[in-house]
Amino acid sequence: DNQEEQLDKRHTEDHQQTLLNQLREVTGTTDVQLLQQALQVSNGDLAEAVAFLTEKNAKVPQQDEATYYQTAQVGNDRYISVGSQADTNVIDLTGDDKDDLQRAIALSLEESNRAFRETGITDEEQAISRVLEASIAENKASLKRTHTEVWSDSPNPHDRKRLDNCPVGLKNVGNTCWFSAVIQSLFNLLEFQRLVLHYSPPARVQDLPRNQKEHRNLPFMKELRKLFSLMVGSKRKYVDPSQAVEILKEAFKSSESQQQDVSEFTHKLLDWLEDAFQTKAEEDREGEKPKNPMVELFYGRFLAVGIHEGKKFENTEMFGQYPLQVNGFKDLHECLEAAMVEGEIESLHSAENSAKSGQEHWFTELPPVLTFELSRFEFNQALGRPEKIHNKLEFPSMLYMDRYMDRNREITRIKREEIRRLKEHLTLLQQRLERYLSYGSGPKRFPLADVLQYAMEFASSKPVCTSPVEDIDTSAPPGGTIAQQLPAPSTADQGLSGPLEGSTLAPTPQAQQRVSIHKPFTQSRLPPDLPMHPAPRHITEEELRVLESCLHRWRSEVENDTRDLQGSISRIYRTIELMYSDKTMMQVPYRLHAVLVHEGQANAGHYWAYIYDPNQNLWMKYNDISVTKSSWEELMRDSFGGYRNASAYCLMYINDKKPFLIKEEFDKETGQMLSGLDKLPPDLKEYVKEDNQLFERELEDWDSMQARKAQQEKQALAAAARAMWTPTLPQQDPEYMEQPSPTDDSKQLKDDTERAISKAAAEQDEKSPEALLGAAIKVEYTRLLRLAQEDTAPENDYRLQHVIVYFLQNQAPKKILERTLLMQFADRNLGFDERCKSIMKVALAKLDLIKPDEVNMEEYETWHQDYQNFRETTVLLMLGLEQYQKKSFVEALMYLIYAYQYNKELLTKGLYRGHDEELIAYYRRECLLKLNEYAAALFESGEEPEVNVGLNIMNDLVVPCIPLLLVDEMEEKDMVAVEDMRNRWCSYLGQEMEPNLQEKLTDFLPKLLDCSTEIKSFHDPPKLPAYSTLELCERWGHVVSSLSRTPADGR
Repeated sequence: DNQEEQLDKRHTEDHQQTLLNQLREVTGTTDVQLLQQALQVSNGDLAEAVAFLTEKNAKVPQQDEATYYQTAQVGNDRYISVGSQADTNVIDLTGDDKDDLQRAIALSLEESNRAFRETGITDEEQAISRVLEASIAENKASLKRTHTEVWSDSPNPHDRKRLDNCPVGLKNVGNTCWFSAVIQSLFNLLEFQRLVLHYSPPARVQDLPRNQKEHRNLPFMKELRKLFSLMVGSKRKYVDPSQAVEILKEAFKSSESQQQDVSEFTHKLLDWLEDAFQTKAEEDREGEKPKNPMVELFYGRFLAVGIHEGKKFENTEMFGQYPLQVNGFKDLHECLEAAMVEGEIESLHSAENSAKSGQEHWFTELPPVLTFELSRFEFNQALGRPEKIHNKLEFPSMLYMDRYMDRNREITRIKREEIRRLKEHLTLLQQRLERYLSYGSGPKRFPLADVLQYAMEFASSKPVCTSPVEDIDTSAPPGGTIAQQLPAPSTADQGLSGPLEGSTLAPTPQAQQRVSIHKPFTQSRLPPDLPMHPAPRHITEEELRVLESCLHRWRSEVENDTRDLQGSISRIYRTIELMYSDKTMMQVPYRLHAVLVHEGQANAGHYWAYIYDPNQNLWMKYNDISVTKSSWEELMRDSFGGYRNASAYCLMYINDKKPFLIKEEFDKETGQMLSGLDKLPPDLKEYVKEDNQLFERELEDWDSMQARKAQQEKQALAAAARAMWTPTLPQQDPEYMEQPSPTDDSKQLKDDTERAISKAAAEQDEKSPEALLGAAIKVEYTRLLRLAQEDTAPENDYRLQHVIVYFLQNQAPKKILERTLLMQFADRNLGFDERCKSIMKVALAKLDLIKPDEVNMEEYETWHQDYQNFRETTVLLMLGLEQYQKKSFVEALMYLIYAYQYNKELLTKGLYRGHDEELIAYYRRECLLKLNEYAAALFESGEEPEVNVGLNIMNDLVVPCIPLLLVDEMEEKDMVAVEDMRNRWCSYLGQEMEPNLQEKLTDFLPKLLDCSTEIKSFHDPPKLPAYSTLELCERWGHVVSSLSRTPADGR
């Protein structure tokens, strides 16, 4: 009973802290003391608490001296707010919409408060429920879509087979990338992994859970164990976490949906795990205080010491995930320093009994796994919604926590004071340096050294006077400059007639007697005796010598002063950096284990994780089903922030002196490291074996089906070959020559062959069929070799004219060439004269005499299949370019996507197997950009039908194609294009729009921001019309030659 009372008390405190968090989020007020006062005045009613705070803020002006809180509630060990400063005047309620805002907030809070009173479920739990509902609904809805999907999971199970011991990915079952990122980070903590795998539910609650928590936690632990076991021993590339997600979803009931906040989920996940292990620990204890492994692994303690209104206090608090503010800081240590010291700390350890307030936090016990929450979201009061902070924040791979430990309190205070003094001196030096680097009293300022250099250059310049009109007027007299002809500056006051008056520049007596007429274009001219460039009018050699000497000396002095200041500043920076580098302050090392990254905006985005693999000594990127090798450079680019919309929101460090956290398990008898199924307890080992057997059967069924298909194709090829080699039957063309108008191809091939025979007969003395065949083949081969070696424009691609040209350019084996040429001369359609017939019969006879071991028929068929694929790729590219030129971008996209994929496969075998990859990539990219632009314009219209059409274009065409552009990170232009498309849609988040549009956008953005690079298989490609060789060459030449008139940076 006492334990239940303690648990109830603890959850009551959790609920009170949740109310504080909720009140802080709604009002933006971070002063915990003020928030607690509001809750006390309102007796826990959030609506009244909001009214109290808004009235207080509206009536009381912002105080000059900030008010600081003592501590958060004692005993609340998970949601303590650390490092927040008081800011009690952040809500602007002075406008006309004050009452409306209060009513809206009150209604919202009343609804959530009523829900808690009726169900006992907190808003935090409801939030998790909503996203889980959305995830499951999205997953189920995806199975019911009626439109044709561009992509689907690969039907080939070999594509889903795990490679060696590569880590197993987690399938995104509908906006659950947050789940994958957190679970993978925890799974790769091997101590945590072992605790979960070897967890067994308490015996007394296996049959009937005692309360709601056990009813929720025990089934979840069961599914989490299964999930972890599959991640350890599965033969699949990725596994489905739906069962664990379903348990989470069923734990709470809600009909709403929103994108899940990962920090809340992680809090709650650790809560459930702690509760589950606590129940087990209480059963296993024998008169001793139970030890909860989750608490020992993830929770630490800190000491809060300070002064509040002149009274000293000291309290010990427990913490889990430690929150840190990002805004205004450049690295993790700055964040920690700000979080550990709040208020005017000089009064904390001074002898004076000051009334100032402030506090310090000192860690007394750090957990083995130290997790920092980076607060990258702030509430925008003007827009009424949260916004993401994209500022850059650096963090180290090795973090030394000595300076924050209570045992180092005195030495840290000394060092902080020294750093404060150095920074004050640094500020003075920077101000002095700024006076040198930004010299002047006006709005524009320049480096003083440059100003002196410019003055020196001016003083030494020689005046070269000429009239600006002289550059225009070619009729000016050649006898000297204008300055010599006219007295200066009186000519500027003379009225010149005509627009340029260039025929005679010296004023005549008639012009002087003429009445002056105002002519702005002529009277506003520069005086004709101005020099061509600025220069002194009068300066003596002595003046110039003295001035140059002074300016040169002053410039040297300024440069020396600048260098000295810069050197002093650099030394101070270095001193500050090395302040904690002595060995005594490097005894508590924490190594970075995982970085959880968010890309997107505050209310939509995608999550993935970087996790360090100590065995391979490299970083791995866990992005849903995709698990790839990465690097520290890639991690910094995606995690530090300031680049694109991606940044870290959670850092997981582990104590580097506790190797058990990531140490592999070894067999006690053999001493061998345990891996795979050997790491699992018996029940999970059987479970994984059964799943692997199911997958192996799937592989076997697929292989059997493919073998049957291959056998059927082989029999069909053999039948076709027999028909082709039989002299009495019409000769069959290869498959790539099967056209709707076969007479065109046959005629062209027949003409080429007959020309070769005629030329051979004219050059050959011996006229026997065998001799003529050999000579004709040599003539045809020579012609085709010349075509293959000729350097031509892209529109004249001779590979399309004849298969031998393609073979020659790709260095096909000699036997393949010989057999292909024999097939050409064995064509029954050659002609009806006796010479051709006799040559045809000899060619057929030679084909029959070729033994199976002389020509590898499988290789022969592969080469001809490659040529067929090349022609199909050509047709796809040609049709795609034609549609693009017609601005039919939807049709063009499908052709170009398949053309790129087929072409990429061809190019893996050789440079001349396919077409220019950059050309296809450029037009594929342009199609996607134009479709994205069109869809965005439809969305901006705000009309329901247009919006739906725009989102369908994005969901059906653009979004499924994005992984193709991201798969190769070397293609910078593709990555930039994807970023442009994402930024276009993310820009709508800060705009006012109808609620239904906001809902559609929130639902769509996670799909667009999904960074998964999994390439899924296509459905059936577009059906291609057939073209004769002549028609294909003509259309190809026409479309490619027109590209030269189209600017394309991708070409």
